[in-house]
Amino acid sequence: MDLSWQKSSHCSEGASCVHVAATPETIHLTESSDPTGEILTATPAAFGTLLALLKNEPHAAPHPPIQVTFGDGDTIRIHNTTAPHTTVTTDRPKWDAFVLGVQAGEFDHFVTAPR
Repeated sequence: MDLSWQKSSHCSEGASCVHVAATPETIHLTESSDPTGEILTATPAAFGTLLALLKNEPHAAPHPPIQVTFGDGDTIRIHNTTAPHTTVTTDRPKWDAFVLGVQAGEFDHFVTAPR
């Protein structure tokens, strides 16, 4: 499977960051410098819920299927509650760049049906 990965425009050129890709029915997230090389998979609906939460939209689900855990220091872990054994690990600056991209609508096309 050949995926076309996208990162936030807020991520520096050449820097490792949270990346998103899609197949017709699945959204994939990874972090290019995560030493585990994990790729989290989720439905477009689950990814859409994450986007809504990160945009602080009031209709977002209170318990999203994609959960983000802030650990000690800068460590941030992203996992899907339906596949909790797969965890993508990143740090605060990379997560912040991803969130800025989400808030700018850079990843909305992953959950919007083509017209």
